[in-house]
Amino acid sequence: MPVVVVESPAKAKTINKYLGPNYTVLASYGHVRDLPPKDGSVDPDNSFDMKWEVGADSKKHVKAIADALAKDNSLILATDPDREGEAISWHLEEALRKRKAINKDTPVSRVVFNAITKAAVTEAMANPRQVDAPLVEAYLARRALDYLVGFNLSPVLWRKLPGAKSAGRVQSVCLRLIVEREMEIEAFNAREYWSVKALLSTPRGQEYEARLTTLAGKKLEKFDLANATQAEMAVQAVSSRALKVTSVEAKPASRNPSAPFMTSTLQQEASRKFGMGARQTMSAAQRLYEAGHITYMRTDGIDMAPEAVTAARDAIAERYGKEYVPSSPRIYKNKAKNAQEAHECIRPTEMTRDAAALKITDRDQARLYDLIWKRTLACQMEGARLERTTVEIGSEDGQIGLRATGQVVLFDGFLRVYEEGRDDVSDDENDARLPQIAEGDKAAFGKSGLRDQFAKADKSESVVEDSAQGMARHDAAILSENAAVLGLQSHTQPPPRYTEATLVKRMEELGIGRPSTYASIVTTIQDREYVRKDGNRLIPEDKGRIVTIFLLNFFKQYVGYEFTANLEEELDHVSAGEADWKDILTRFWRDFSAAIAETSELRIAEVLDVLDDALAPTLYPPREDGGDPRICPLCGEGKLHLKTSKSGGFVGCGRYPECRYTRPIGADAAEAGDRVLGEDQGDEISLRSGRFGPYVQRGEATEENKKPPRASLPKGWTPDAMDLEKALTLLSLPREVGAHPDDGEMIEAGIGRYGPFVRHGKLYANLKEVDEVFTIGMNRAVEVLAQKLASRGAGRAAAAPLKELGEHPESGGAINVMEGRYGPYVKWEKVNATLPKGTEPADVTIDMAVELIAEKAAKSGKGTAKKKAPAKKAAAKKPAAKKAAPKKAAPKKTKAG
Repeated sequence: MPVVVVESPAKAKTINKYLGPNYTVLASYGHVRDLPPKDGSVDPDNSFDMKWEVGADSKKHVKAIADALAKDNSLILATDPDREGEAISWHLEEALRKRKAINKDTPVSRVVFNAITKAAVTEAMANPRQVDAPLVEAYLARRALDYLVGFNLSPVLWRKLPGAKSAGRVQSVCLRLIVEREMEIEAFNAREYWSVKALLSTPRGQEYEARLTTLAGKKLEKFDLANATQAEMAVQAVSSRALKVTSVEAKPASRNPSAPFMTSTLQQEASRKFGMGARQTMSAAQRLYEAGHITYMRTDGIDMAPEAVTAARDAIAERYGKEYVPSSPRIYKNKAKNAQEAHECIRPTEMTRDAAALKITDRDQARLYDLIWKRTLACQMEGARLERTTVEIGSEDGQIGLRATGQVVLFDGFLRVYEEGRDDVSDDENDARLPQIAEGDKAAFGKSGLRDQFAKADKSESVVEDSAQGMARHDAAILSENAAVLGLQSHTQPPPRYTEATLVKRMEELGIGRPSTYASIVTTIQDREYVRKDGNRLIPEDKGRIVTIFLLNFFKQYVGYEFTANLEEELDHVSAGEADWKDILTRFWRDFSAAIAETSELRIAEVLDVLDDALAPTLYPPREDGGDPRICPLCGEGKLHLKTSKSGGFVGCGRYPECRYTRPIGADAAEAGDRVLGEDQGDEISLRSGRFGPYVQRGEATEENKKPPRASLPKGWTPDAMDLEKALTLLSLPREVGAHPDDGEMIEAGIGRYGPFVRHGKLYANLKEVDEVFTIGMNRAVEVLAQKLASRGAGRAAAAPLKELGEHPESGGAINVMEGRYGPYVKWEKVNATLPKGTEPADVTIDMAVELIAEKAAKSGKGTAKKKAPAKKAAAKKPAAKKAAPKKAAPKKTKAG
């Protein structure tokens, strides 16, 4: 019986179910061969000859396939239907021929299917073909390019920039996007502007809001109200006039559904709605594909097979009614720059089965399937019909004009199933409904007033709104005497940092990368510590910034957006059989090798000088006093220079070691917060910035004491919030918790390079929160240490509860009565509350336990437990966000200064 080879055992299991006992289905477990990670694997002087070797883990899989072929000399390659899948098939055939598992007369065929369903697999088996040579050549060209860039550029980075890691052809361009966005944010100058709105009332007493659009007879532009004085005059002008409705215009509008998913849009939507990273999304999609639930998930295409369109329309009619089915099918055309991998869109294989019907147990897979299923049905549904209403209100003298807008959904159409998420929501897209308003109506001021909104804005807690220059925040407010007119101060905000979703979207727009590479590109730059993820935003590390500036100055062409996109386009011509891959490699290598040779001659000092000049506007911003921004703020004598270390770049004083002043890239002295906090026992306690982040120090370095006591600020502690008391607390660590009841040896709590911990002898146990270092008691410390010991396979098993009381009534989580070394206690989450003297464990009730937990939490500073919020549902529009202080980058937990 023929031997069928696929990539994964999960895929093999599903296909074997369809093919039956007449086939042997085996898995290759991905690629079986690769270029050895050493110099010479690609030889530019010998027609780019490539030396492949079978991986250590792959040898047993290749052997299993070879053994199966010994029984039946027929091979069917059924790997994924894209360039990577074609390459795996080619590698398998080459590796098997090399070990003589297949001969010249052995039938070898290639089959592809876009979905793992019985119909798709059966049809593919009936239509075999040979391995697609142009697709394989496109793979070989990309693999050779990536190797030549990595193995020739990376050593240059290592020699010229200590601490830098390897560089990749597309990853470096992706990193450039993130670094340039960060520099754009740092260079951004906020601009103040004010807006005015009024709460108005209809003759029937129904209230609505309107925005000021005309002042002194002139149409207001965004920045016309530039300060509080102008805003106050505008508020008075509105509140002092009688207003009436001058026009009411209701216009019909419609909204059409978004196209079905392709790889990039799936990653973007999963990020917006679930916070899933690109790798997490593709891993879940891979499992769904292998189980036969969705079509192939790496695609540039948005077209849908005719039979799938028909199935979707039938499912819509059955589930929602015929009025939701448009008269003719919706046709979506691909807009991607590359159409060579434009397979069918990502869709369910069975339109009638939703997530509940499939009973998927994995959470990521379940919600991703639900997303794909809803998007697919929605794309074939009727559009939504709306009515958008615009109400113009004005004063009799024509000096004042206001506008109120709203919309009504007349027919929900596809919105009944799905609405695409958005990265930014504009205030102009107002979904609010307006009351019944007629032209000529008197517009009286509302009685309920705008005091609540005024209070929020005055405390910098108001909503964030979209602006032409980014996002705007309301920072202050002016309220009229009648509380019905409100002036709001705002400042334009810089463009937001990239998320994985918006980064993939930008890469797609520029033509950089392809569906199979998006996830790995974004993951690689994080793994190399060039970029870190804070919440959902991507922030460049100092070493990532240094590498980018280095490449822009010495290899500008190779991190150029247009150059990279053009190269991708040339490789697409190879996959279409329209270009020779070795010609492309020859042209690339000629120029690239010359650039490598030229840069290799430079000394590190020369490289740093170039980078210092290139980064000067960021490193040395103008000082308010007009002084030289390069003068060291600590000693006042030395000049600041860019320096490098294993952790990346930093700014340091030229008088080192006499002056040890340093600060991170992108922070001036004020931002870094260098200052004296006070004195203790005759020593000056200061806050400083080091290459590893902010830290506090006792005294100064001397000949006798070259390294005075220092302590890095832990995660969540910001420099601007530091005072003498907090600094002394940090410098006093480690803290003695008490003698261990088993051996009397002291238990200590402290903060190390890996975060907060408790220690008993040589045993360290991590704590989840920094605050626990200062509050943890003996019972909790002994418990944490015992758990750590048990996790190593030593010590006793976790003790069974004396009594199980059930879930916390407000916050969830099990509450148990446990036996402690100092007597029985109530345990909930991290709170351990000792039972009152004389109380028997059997007599403890849930109410008594909750009271003890609350008292213990209050004493330890952990506060009252909050009720856990239910899982958020995908919403059509993002809720208004409260203003928050901008986050500062969390310091690295390595060492101070």
